[in-house]
Amino acid sequence: MSHFGSQLRLSSPILKRCLKKRAAVTTGLIHPRSFTSTEGSRPSIVHKRSIDILHDPWFNKGTAFSMTERDRLDLRGLLPPNVMSPQQQIDRFMADLKRLEVQARDGPADPYALAKWRILNRLHDRNETMFYKVLIDNIEEYAPIVYTPTVGLVCQNYSGLFRRPRGMYFSAEDRGEMMSMVYNWSAEQVDMIVVTDGSRILGLGDLGVQGIGIAIGKLDLYVAAAGMNPQRVLPVMIDVGTNNEKLLKDPLYLGLQQHRLEGEEYLSVIDEFMEAVFTRWPHVIVQFEDFQSKWAFKLLQRYRNTYRMFNDDVQGTAGVAIAGLLGAVRAQGKPMIDFPKQKIVVAGAGSAGIGVVNAATKTMARMLGNNDSAFESARSQFWVVDANGLITENRSNIDPDVLPFARKKKEVGHQGLREGASLVEVVQQIKPDVLLGLSAVGGLFSKEVRSFALMRSMRPFMYITIMISSNMFSL
Repeated sequence: MSHFGSQLRLSSPILKRCLKKRAAVTTGLIHPRSFTSTEGSRPSIVHKRSIDILHDPWFNKGTAFSMTERDRLDLRGLLPPNVMSPQQQIDRFMADLKRLEVQARDGPADPYALAKWRILNRLHDRNETMFYKVLIDNIEEYAPIVYTPTVGLVCQNYSGLFRRPRGMYFSAEDRGEMMSMVYNWSAEQVDMIVVTDGSRILGLGDLGVQGIGIAIGKLDLYVAAAGMNPQRVLPVMIDVGTNNEKLLKDPLYLGLQQHRLEGEEYLSVIDEFMEAVFTRWPHVIVQFEDFQSKWAFKLLQRYRNTYRMFNDDVQGTAGVAIAGLLGAVRAQGKPMIDFPKQKIVVAGAGSAGIGVVNAATKTMARMLGNNDSAFESARSQFWVVDANGLITENRSNIDPDVLPFARKKKEVGHQGLREGASLVEVVQQIKPDVLLGLSAVGGLFSKEVRSFALMRSMRPFMYITIMISSNMFSL
């Protein structure tokens, strides 16, 4: 008898038993084990660790890994913090499918934008080299898909869209563990980290852990447009809770379902994160992205002289804006030294708006001698308007970073203005050389505003920096 025949004969009793058992299950004599049951099953022996488990479709349980399993398998920080059962994951998947039609209808101008993002994201999961090649060769077409405006829609629905983890998650529950967690990331060298706490995503507000999408999208652009090594970039989410009541009540939300930490508790989480990442990667650059204003400036001042970091909303936007403002002086046919004489009305007092005003003030002051009187003169050129109107010293609960640009009551009265005066009123009375739009509110620079701006100059400069989302400026 051949070797094959011998093997078949030896295995036939086993084969018969298997067929008999299957027939019993089919006829209902034996009840098949349910999907979630562990009764009678032996534990699986897993030799893989960390990201390798999450990339293995046989062993990966997604967000169902318990915190004990995450610690034992080096998964802490590689998954969103909220532990979900397999059934909850199924519910989340089904809810996402049902939302797809609504998302496409209410999404960006391109009704297929979210579908394109899904296809690109699947390619990113399968073949990173091909993903970046497609993005590089079609950057004009797909930059609005991987970043704004589509990424805003992605962040709003990230708990439903989540399939495969990308980046790291540090949460308030990880205090005391971050120094070891950073070693769960496989890359020995990281050049760039983009980190957010999800508190002010684009013009969409507090999106909690779902803000990780903004860090992922920003780094995709850095790789495709700036040539950074995709193996040496790291998107990070710091989850300290959310004040978004809708997310707090959503059973399928992936983040911590608690209100945001504040004060020293909040700072202790960020401090531990910064110490941990710079301990493992001492030469990394950390970019802070979309932190709410009250923390954006405070964290910048706290870390800028200790760590290699910057805040993109405060400093990145400001750098581009200053280049535009100086170019506008030249375009108006004026000498550059006239820049400190420009009257500037600013719409928006968030981190981006005040970041630009601070940078412009320093530029003007340097041209005027860089002393106290130079700074005072430079600040007097700005009129800042927010959602509540013109900001003056009479404003209650004014942000400390905005206070230097609050107009004095006396000078406001001389201009025929008041606390809370509208943008139209301010432009009508001040007749500025420059209008700066640094807000996510749509329709600010109306025809009426533009007509008043033309009263001082035939070529008024309007500089609009917007967070492109469904909330856009209309000109």
